[in-house]
This record gives sequence, C-alpha cells and structure tokens, in this order.
Amino acid sequence: MILEGSVINFLGDSITQGVGASCIENRYTDVLARQFGLKRANNYGISGTRIARQRVVTDDPFDQDFCMRMDGMDTSADAVVVFGGTNDFGHGDAPLGTPVDRDPSTFWGACHFLMSGLLERYCGKPVAILTPLHRQNEANPRGDGNKPCDVAPLSVYRKILMEVAEHYALPVLDLYAVSGIQPVNDVCRARLAPDGLHPSDEGHALIAGKIGRFLQTL
Repeated sequence: MILEGSVINFLGDSITQGVGASCIENRYTDVLARQFGLKRANNYGISGTRIARQRVVTDDPFDQDFCMRMDGMDTSADAVVVFGGTNDFGHGDAPLGTPVDRDPSTFWGACHFLMSGLLERYCGKPVAILTPLHRQNEANPRGDGNKPCDVAPLSVYRKILMEVAEHYALPVLDLYAVSGIQPVNDVCRARLAPDGLHPSDEGHALIAGKIGRFLQTL
C-alpha cells in the first residue's frame, strides 16, 4: 500500500484517541500521518470503548462499541486500522462466547461481526487488525480486577482477534508481540507507558512507525 496521499480510518479506544500523549499532534495516528505523508488520518478513537457489546448500552460514548461505530466511518477511505481489545479484557462485561458466535454481545461474536462488516464495507482495501499492547496485570482473569468472576487473561483476547482475522483473511500486526512496549520492565514503563497501559509520546511514536511500515507491506 502506498501511504503518501492516502486516507486511513483508525477505529480504536483511548490509545487511538491519544491518551498518554502530551498533545493530539503526538498521538500515533497524527505522527503516522506526518511521517508517512497521509492525506488524512480519520481518528475514530473513543476512550474506554470495547469491541463487544455491553450488557447495558447507554447513550454515553463510553458504551458505543466498535461494532456500533463502524457504520459511522468514512467509506471512501483507502484503508482501515482496528486497534482494540484491551478494554474488553480490562472492564468489558461481555462474555467470551464461542467461535461459532456471530452476535456482537460476545467477544468472539463481536470480532466476527466487526471484521465481516469491515470486509464488506471496504472490500478490496486493506483492513488491518492490531492486537493489544502488553499492560500491567494482564494475566488477571478478572481484567482490571472489577469483573465479578474469572474470564480470561489478555493473551486470550489477543488469540481470538488473531484467529478471527485469519478466518477473514485480514492482515494482523501483532503489537502484543512486536511493539517493544512491556510495562513490567521498569525502564520501559517509565519511558514508553508510564501508567502501565497508555503510551507516552515516545511510545506513540514507536507504534506509529511500526503501523506505518506494516501498512506499506499490504
């Protein structure tokens, strides 16, 4: 994919919205746009949002899951990047479900619903899936600790994203494996993800480069 002059939709959560960066210009979407010469980076990041549908849906943007929001994106864009899953692990109340689910009320079903929908809406164009970054307490099966029962560690959400993307033949950039951001390392956390989740300016710049170079291979 030739990035210079292209328009890319970025669907995501707080990291895409720019939390952790010192200003909007330093969030990864904007850094990528400057570095690779995009015509426009359409930012559809909303803090706290999840891929899957929640048990109770309100008008609060916090409850507008990725599946709801894909219809609101620019259909003329040249590519789409989806970066989510960490909030499904952290505080989402949707169950994992099973691989046969196609309803957005489970994580398995929401991944199918979202990726199938994007494949239809942007058929023939790159639709890239990013796995979540490593984060503090990612092995806790209750996410941030407030889930009433054990569900799964972050690694399980990552594997589901990758399996569903493979089913729809969508390319995956496995940031969980290659981002270079691992908050359990004290030095790495201080520089790249001070709160244990959201990238710093340096962290946003790091993932911007990785995403841009990945898109160039598509």
